[in-house]
Amino acid sequence: MNLMIVEDEPRLRNSLAYNIPWDDHGIEIVGLASNGVEALQLAERKMPDMMLVDVQMPEMDGLTLIRKLNELQSGRSLIKTIILSGHDNFEFAQDAMEYGVSKYLLKPAGEMDILNAVLEARDQLRRDLEQWRMTSELERKWKDNLPNLQNNFMMNWVRGRYTNHEVLAKCRELYIDIEEDAQLAVVVVSLDPISDEDTRFGAADSELLQFTIQCLANEFMSPSFCKVCADPEHDLLLVFMAEPLRDSKEFMIHINSTVVKLLSQTKEILKLTASAGISAGAGGISDMSHMYSQAVRALQDRVVYGHDIAIPYRETPSTDGLDMSGLSQLEKQFEIALETADEDRAMSVLTQLWEEGFSQSESSEDFHESVLYMNSLFTRIILKQGWKIRHVVEEDFIYFQNIKLLNTKMVTWSWLMRTVHNITTYMRKQRKSTSHQVVKEILSLIDQEIDQEITLHTVADRLYVNSSYLSRLFKQEMGIAFSTYVLEQKMERAKQVLQEGNKVYDAARLVGYRDVSYFTKVFRKYWGVNPGEFKS
Repeated sequence: MNLMIVEDEPRLRNSLAYNIPWDDHGIEIVGLASNGVEALQLAERKMPDMMLVDVQMPEMDGLTLIRKLNELQSGRSLIKTIILSGHDNFEFAQDAMEYGVSKYLLKPAGEMDILNAVLEARDQLRRDLEQWRMTSELERKWKDNLPNLQNNFMMNWVRGRYTNHEVLAKCRELYIDIEEDAQLAVVVVSLDPISDEDTRFGAADSELLQFTIQCLANEFMSPSFCKVCADPEHDLLLVFMAEPLRDSKEFMIHINSTVVKLLSQTKEILKLTASAGISAGAGGISDMSHMYSQAVRALQDRVVYGHDIAIPYRETPSTDGLDMSGLSQLEKQFEIALETADEDRAMSVLTQLWEEGFSQSESSEDFHESVLYMNSLFTRIILKQGWKIRHVVEEDFIYFQNIKLLNTKMVTWSWLMRTVHNITTYMRKQRKSTSHQVVKEILSLIDQEIDQEITLHTVADRLYVNSSYLSRLFKQEMGIAFSTYVLEQKMERAKQVLQEGNKVYDAARLVGYRDVSYFTKVFRKYWGVNPGEFKS
């Protein structure tokens, strides 16, 4: 569960965020806001589960903020709020209760009182979610045939089976509100593999679980913002639609936050984890097949980053690829398997291509036609990534130069298997290099902006990814948590500044602390001594 704090007084805001042991209770602080206007904007992006709100604030007071949040949620109490008020006013309390506030605390409330109030709100939210799970009808069939027709259309669309004209005609026919100039993005969601120790579900429950997560997505997402479909291969397909004139980067940030929230709700209700792959950016109706491929490839990266995570697609360095629109469905599966470095899947599809091509060859001409076919397919896939064939296949490059050397089925099959292995191995190496580059960008940003407040969420927004993905990537590459690394860098820089003879105030300012007393507290906790003792 995550929490947002809205308080106009800086010292109290920092005290609420950092003095209460939220981590010990599994609560993550996802945002701090100084007034209602800022909080409203931040809540849309961070999607908090709970909010701790001051009543009297500039620009927009706490009760107005809660009322507007309720309006945005269409009356559904998906965010639990706790009020902090300096006034023992019955009308304030009465209004708060009408808006569905979980708790009304009077200042100065003790830290334990605040913590207990938030924990009560968390427990109530869990009970609400559990009640929804128990009361929802998990039926296996559609109430009518229209949802099934819509689902089939969406899946055929992302698989590239319609022209733009056909897409628009089908949308009108099936009552799907998508305009010709719509900006879209694609996400695929899949439940993570269930461990052998978990005996609650068996193979026969897969359809029920898929239907349940689809119901969750439909419940928590606005139909005007997201179309939810069942994906036979990846449990769930989400097609997001941007509001007219919305900035594409803000659109993708919102999608990342929304998907992370869906995964969190899935974990709370089903007691199972799910992961998601997110397309690199927004596109038009003609880009759906490409964005779907990106989302699928991103989802495959959970074997690298682990489960329970939303992964945005990141393009490896490449040149303009060939037009792949004419490939058969089997070729598309083979391409996706190679580009996601899924060697087992690629070998499975290769076996099918072999059976449909080489094994049925009735003459040498037919056999060499099949060799040319596979040679061109490998070449297209490698060149699409912007790589040199010699670098990828190494010693087997000779067969790309002279296919006549592939003169038996045994030699040809061995070449095909080695080439699949070489491409998937090279792909994994290239992805690791891309991950290193992202971490380098993070380290550079921390170094350049060490005098600013640096949080995982602000850095994630700067890089247009979600914080869960960034946290997992940073921990994997650096071996320590993001917040730990930032604190180390700030404390080392502060020590250096103090040893150069600067004042404690200057040291605090140069490492991003505006409150000197709070800086002193953090410094003493980290180094074991007061800042003044480091001055030379």
